[in-house]
Amino acid sequence: MKEIEKAIAAIELGDVDKGLGDLKQLLKRADHQSKYDIAQVFHELGHVEQAKEIIDELMMMYPDEGSLNALAAELLIDMDQEDEAIELLQDIKEDDEAFLQAQLLLADLYQMQSLDEVAEQKLLLAFKKAPDEMIISYGLGEFYLERGDYVKSIPYLKKAVHSGEEIKDVHLELRLAEAYSASGQFEDALIYYQRGLKNHLEPHALFGYGFTAYQVEDMVLAIEQFEALKALDPDFSTVYPYLAKAYEAEGRIDDALETLKAGMSVDEFNESLYIHAAKLSFKKNTAIDGEAFLRQAIAMNPSNVEAVHTLAAFLKHEEMFEELLDLMKHMKEYGEEDVLYTWYEATALKEQDLYDEAYTLYKEIAGQLIEDVDFLEEYGYFLLEYGQRERAKQIFSELLKLQPERGDIQELIVDLSN
Repeated sequence: MKEIEKAIAAIELGDVDKGLGDLKQLLKRADHQSKYDIAQVFHELGHVEQAKEIIDELMMMYPDEGSLNALAAELLIDMDQEDEAIELLQDIKEDDEAFLQAQLLLADLYQMQSLDEVAEQKLLLAFKKAPDEMIISYGLGEFYLERGDYVKSIPYLKKAVHSGEEIKDVHLELRLAEAYSASGQFEDALIYYQRGLKNHLEPHALFGYGFTAYQVEDMVLAIEQFEALKALDPDFSTVYPYLAKAYEAEGRIDDALETLKAGMSVDEFNESLYIHAAKLSFKKNTAIDGEAFLRQAIAMNPSNVEAVHTLAAFLKHEEMFEELLDLMKHMKEYGEEDVLYTWYEATALKEQDLYDEAYTLYKEIAGQLIEDVDFLEEYGYFLLEYGQRERAKQIFSELLKLQPERGDIQELIVDLSN
């Protein structure tokens, strides 16, 4: 073992050729256990073919040794020979020490083949046989977590956490925190995020911690975590919209806008950032900026209904009817159709005294908006201006069915009847 460790040390120090050469020399005079150890080293270094040759030789001498089958199966998996790996693992008997490892490997293989139910059976069998083995508890918890069965994953992950053991490159407390958060148990999630992040400052976990705090409306904590994530990984684009929302909830509109602009520099084609920035600009009474952000979003994606509706509503409110008509014409040119777009166009035409064209459009969409009180009111008054008193009376009657408390509409119908 000392000679094997020296060879590994040489490899770790960068003298790869010497280390590999020493291992090959050791093979010529190594006993069977040492050969197995050397095969494991080759496997860890990615020299799968060489490791497989050694294991195949040992398997001929020890055909019933489960640990050899298990390592051979891992090598076959690396060689994309999953079916052969499954056959080897299924041959490992239940009383063999490698049986539990075999069930975990089989579960991974069946998951890769989308056979989740079979994978679950293998994991449950292993758990039944060794309920106190932390790696099995973790395996089951991780299986349910990846499948979206968050509530099911919690007891197994919790058992793994409380075992006190660790798994290389796996942060158990953070996985448990994720399961708690995804299942809506936010307070418990916050506890485990806090514990886990003390030892492992990991971007996805920081986002999860901040998002969980956001869910419980602790915006101060959410902002703290999102800012820490932004400092750790500025390219983590998902953080920007949530950090902006947290700032907005705290009334820090300028900070929210700056965050959205920073997000645009990282993810310049994220339309939602521009729409949110537009709405904040309107809130700040900087309408020019708001309009510009919306036009950028629409230029990127004319199919973004929210951006178009928001801009159209703004133009209508500001009585910018010529610009509103131009916007709707552009939507038609892009092939975008929406009953509300037609309504906006009709409104713009009416306000520009193009009554015949407006009437055609109002009439076209009336059947689709027969339960929209705002449309009915606008259409009714338009019909009065257009000289269609009887039709206006019918429209106002439909409006009154939806809002029977409208005394002004009742009086108007009486006047029209007289």
